[in-house]
Amino acid sequence: MRRLFWLGLGVTVGALVVRRLSAAAQKLTPGGIAESLTGGLSQLAEAIGEFAGDVRTAMSEREKELRAGVGLDGQLGAKPEDFTA
Repeated sequence: MRRLFWLGLGVTVGALVVRRLSAAAQKLTPGGIAESLTGGLSQLAEAIGEFAGDVRTAMSEREKELRAGVGLDGQLGAKPEDFTA
C-alpha cells in the first residue's frame, strides 16, 4: 500500500514537472517570445491610453481654474471654489 502511494505521488509530481517545463520551453520558442512581446506591447498601449485620458481630464480642470482666475468665464474676481463642475 505504501509503495502504491509513493508511486502515485511520484507520477503526479512528475506530470506536474513535465507540464511546467513544457510551458517554460514554449515561452522560449520564437512563437512564445512573439506572444509575450505582443502581450506586453498591448498592455503598454493600454497604459499610455489611460495616461493620456488622465492628462486630458486634468488639463480640462486646470483650464477651467485658469479661466475662472482671469475672468474669462464672465465673473471677474471669482474664486475657483465658487464653481462646481
